[in-house]
Amino acid sequence: MSEPSPLVNGAAQPRPEATPWAKGAASAATGPRVLLVKLSSLGDIVHTLPAVEDAARHGATFDWAVEEGFAAVPALHRGVRQVIPVALRRWRKSAAAHIGEALAFRRALRRERYDLTIDAQGLLKSALVARLANAGEHAGFDRHSAREPAAALLYSSRAPAPRTDHAVGRIRALFAATLGYPQPTDAPTFGVTQRSAPNGYCVLTHSTTWSTKHWPESFWTRIAELAANAGLTPLLPWLSDAERERAQRIAAAVNSSEVAPPLRLEQVITLLSGASAVVGVDSGLAHLAAALGRPTVVVYGPTDRRLTGCLGARARSLQASLACSPCFTRACGYRGAPQQWGGQVVRPPCFASVHPDRVWQEVSATLD
Repeated sequence: MSEPSPLVNGAAQPRPEATPWAKGAASAATGPRVLLVKLSSLGDIVHTLPAVEDAARHGATFDWAVEEGFAAVPALHRGVRQVIPVALRRWRKSAAAHIGEALAFRRALRRERYDLTIDAQGLLKSALVARLANAGEHAGFDRHSAREPAAALLYSSRAPAPRTDHAVGRIRALFAATLGYPQPTDAPTFGVTQRSAPNGYCVLTHSTTWSTKHWPESFWTRIAELAANAGLTPLLPWLSDAERERAQRIAAAVNSSEVAPPLRLEQVITLLSGASAVVGVDSGLAHLAAALGRPTVVVYGPTDRRLTGCLGARARSLQASLACSPCFTRACGYRGAPQQWGGQVVRPPCFASVHPDRVWQEVSATLD
C-alpha cells in the first residue's frame, strides 16, 4: 500500500458543489474528451502535469489551451492530444490589431466537441476562455478555492481545493472530483521523461521575477565554483538583458562557466533534459527541470515550499529559516540584525540560511 502523499490533507475531502462530468457523454472505451485551460505561468503549467497524468490513466484525453510562449510544455505529455495556443498577453496590448487571431482562436475552440472543460487556473480570464468552448460541462474550483472567486460563477461544476495545500495537490484534487475517480494519494508523477543522458553540465537557473526571490550573485558564483570543482560545467541560461549581464559576470569569475545563447523554450527543455544537475530559485525553469527527472535543488526565501515546493523523484527544496520567511512579498521588509555568510552581508537576508555550501551538499546527494 502506498503511503499518503503530504500534498493531500488527511481529513475527508468535501464533495464538489455540483455533479461532475456527465458519465454518459463519452463511451467507456474512449473516456472523456476534455479541454483543459491553464494559460500560464511556466511553473503553474508544470504543476498541472501530474493531474493530467492521473486523468490519462483513467482514460481522459486533453486538448490544452495555453499561452503561446509555453506551448512546448503541454506537448510533452502523452495525454495531450493537441495544444491550442492563445495570445491573451499579446492581444491585450493592441486588441484591434489582433482581432483576426482572436476570432481564429474562438473558432478553434468551437470546432471540437468536448465532454467538459476544466479551468485549472481559477481566474476570470481563464474561465471565460473555457466558456468559449463547445462543451457540455464547465468545471473549476469553487469560490473559496479559485484565485478570483468570481470565476466560479462561470462553472457548472465546482470542486474545493484548500489554498493551504500544495499547488500540485490542489489541481489533482480538482481533476479527481470533476472526472469522478478517487483522489490520488500517491506521489505525483509528471508524465514526461528525461530525453537524453546527463552531459556533464550543471544548469544554474538564476532567472526569476521577484527581486526578493533573487539569490545573491556571489552565491551563484560560489555554486559555479563548486560545480566546476566537481567536474561539471556551470551553464547559465538567461531571459533578459539584466540576466545575461549577470550570467556574464559569473562566467568571468569562474573560467569553466558558459553563458547559454538565446534559447526558445523547446531548446531550454532539451538543455534541462541533458543536465547532470540543476540549481535554481523558485521559478518555472527549476520546476520544469524537476519534472524532467533531473537532480534539482531549489532555494526558497519569500515563497513557501509547502505551497509551491519543487517536486520530482530527484528534487529537493530548501526553505530559508529566517523568522519572517516566507513573507510572500516582492519588497523585503526585514528590519532585524544583518544576516551574514562568508564574511558578507546577505541580501535578501533570508537566503543566509540557504547558502551555497549547504545547497551543494544537497546537489551532491542527488548526483548520478
